[in-house]
Amino acid sequence: SGPEVEVTLEVNPSTVERARLPAFADAGVNRLSVGVQSFDDTVLRRLGRAHRAAEGRRTLDAAREAGFRNVSVDLIFSAPGQDEAAVGRDLDAVAAFAPEHVSAYSLTVEEGTPFALAGARGQLALPDDEASARMMERVEAALGAAGLARYEVSSFARPGFASRHNRRYWERRAVLGVGLGAWSCEPPGPGAPHGARRANVRDLEGYLRRVEAGVPAEASPPEALDPATARGEAAFLALRTSEGLHAEGFAAEFGGPPRRFWNDEIEGLVAAGLLLEGAGGDLRLTPRGLLLSDSVFARFV
Repeated sequence: SGPEVEVTLEVNPSTVERARLPAFADAGVNRLSVGVQSFDDTVLRRLGRAHRAAEGRRTLDAAREAGFRNVSVDLIFSAPGQDEAAVGRDLDAVAAFAPEHVSAYSLTVEEGTPFALAGARGQLALPDDEASARMMERVEAALGAAGLARYEVSSFARPGFASRHNRRYWERRAVLGVGLGAWSCEPPGPGAPHGARRANVRDLEGYLRRVEAGVPAEASPPEALDPATARGEAAFLALRTSEGLHAEGFAAEFGGPPRRFWNDEIEGLVAAGLLLEGAGGDLRLTPRGLLLSDSVFARFV
């Protein structure tokens, strides 16, 4: 038989969800992703999270008690008012739990959110870019010391525990999204040589109505990816990973290597020390490029 199918459930730290964990395990869920975010109550309050650190710890313990041997912890750093010492304490707590996987994200302030409004009023004390970069370096060093290797910009795993589900997104392979608001990625086919995307409706009432009527839950017809969009996504999704962008495979799909489409951009990023270019035109982020990955990706879309 083939490898065990990976079935991941995203869990928020709460009494209700902890009580359900044994039933989820019995139902076939074999991987948990726990939205801890931080083990510091001050940070959690500033992030607007409903739970507190003690609930995060109890949920992780409950996951082990329910028999889960593949647990991922979500961490956020560069939070309002957070300093390097606070990040270090979070990393110590992660190491003590010894998860199989960690997703560590630098807080991104999206336009129109309460964080963005507070920032515009000067009420949000976010770490500057230099401090955020030091935090990311500390995250990578601490998780590496704990046995979790970085295999993608925000993802760290013990050997054999890289997320199969996320890898499918980064490799632009088919993904079936099931449920409210879920996205699916379709493989190349007639009329969609670079694949297509479809999304289910996002409102619960409309979703349930469609399910009860036995009709598809899609919000709109599939979106066939045009060549320019597909090229950009192929570049930045591959560059997110430790393997990087393979020029030969890219050329087979798009009719030319990355240099054909982004010669000046690649030239500048290599000169700036953000990209490494192999003899065959393969590309991957440098350590500095990892710290500034968003600005690198923006050059390809």
